[in-house]
Amino acid sequence: MSSVCDFATWEPVLRLMLDDDTDRRAARSARVAGRISQYGWSLAHRGSMSSTARIAVKEIQRALARGRVQEIAFRAEAQPDGRTTLGLVWPSPVVEPAVGYPDLGVLILADGSLPEPWLRRPDPVPGAVPAPSADLELLERTLRERLPDAIGATEEEIAAAEARLGVTLSDELKVLYRVTRVDRGDNFEAADRAGEAVGCELSGLDHLYAVDAAVRHPGWGLGATRAISTAPDVAVQGLAGSPGWIGFGSNGGDEFAVDLTPGPAGHFGQVILVDHEQSLGAELVADSLTDFVLGRVREERRDRRGDELPAVARVGTGRLETVQAAAHPALEVLSIGAWNGTPFSLAPVAGLPRLRTLTASPGTLADPLEVAGLTGLEFLELGAQEWRVLLDAGAVPRTLKAAAIKVRDQDHLPVVAIANEILALRDRPQIVQTLLEGDLGPAA
Repeated sequence: MSSVCDFATWEPVLRLMLDDDTDRRAARSARVAGRISQYGWSLAHRGSMSSTARIAVKEIQRALARGRVQEIAFRAEAQPDGRTTLGLVWPSPVVEPAVGYPDLGVLILADGSLPEPWLRRPDPVPGAVPAPSADLELLERTLRERLPDAIGATEEEIAAAEARLGVTLSDELKVLYRVTRVDRGDNFEAADRAGEAVGCELSGLDHLYAVDAAVRHPGWGLGATRAISTAPDVAVQGLAGSPGWIGFGSNGGDEFAVDLTPGPAGHFGQVILVDHEQSLGAELVADSLTDFVLGRVREERRDRRGDELPAVARVGTGRLETVQAAAHPALEVLSIGAWNGTPFSLAPVAGLPRLRTLTASPGTLADPLEVAGLTGLEFLELGAQEWRVLLDAGAVPRTLKAAAIKVRDQDHLPVVAIANEILALRDRPQIVQTLLEGDLGPAA
């Protein structure tokens, strides 16, 4: 890794990122940040990359691969006369790399923690029944016509699968596996025929699984700002996963599941599609497994972004203009973005029972100490100056599971040092940073 710790290795990358810089031309220091991993990079630069910079990035990537380091983050400050300080931030088990945090990431303050939506269990729907289209006789007859030589599972094998999953399978799913048990390891051709008969890449009975919410977790940086909402007219609950979402096949990328925990307007045993590019919710594909096998599928799609009022509110330019407008007993996520007006008070949302996430751009809070009035925070993102106020006052919320430092180009405070102070409050491992000095020469 010696080459990575050589300023000369980074010089072409820094020159590329500072190519269009106006600060040094105006006799001000300039700051840049980014990440380079073994397989990609994130550099704040518009336009094509010079061959020299590309070669430098590739050299850094090769060094990371040799050292078995997944990625490295960096932040540099260049003075008008060319004197430059480069900070290399090494990977840490307590830092989650995240989009929008170029030189650091999200601080994980509790091992294995997940945002509340990924811990949510399905709401009970005691009146849920199979759809009128669920026809056991038609389903079995259709499958046997398509798979005349298939070998089905025994009742004991089906009962064993139910015991392993901890649920009672729908009658339709039992019919499916009574016709074909699907053992791809023994006979790929038979498994392929079964998949064609059903309409997807079919899993074997021994490989049925419940969709795990934790597997769909996109990270705290994105996940903390999402919320779950199950309206009275939805067929599928907007969960990340459920013990009643029994995955039985795929389309090569997304998962098909039989839904045993439907939404208020859904049916027990409906077929849903769990999109691998989404982290919350699923799409209703068919009202029943019978419909699915017969090709009677639904085409409509619902918006499931999980970022609507009143659970999620965004205040700032082009959004809500006051924190008061966001205040609601159901508020879970408050994000305060860029704002040129008077900084906001958090008093209107103090004590709200469900508020768990606050993100506030640097300089947007009138009094950072008002954060203490938000008693249920699990994620907090503030500017470096605001974190400094909380740390000096000993007012960092004890309820936090994760935290982030939002950095502006003009911030002079040492971000890694502040992060390490936050981590120290929880006796978490410290982040390691290597500081390098170099000279890029005066601005052109």
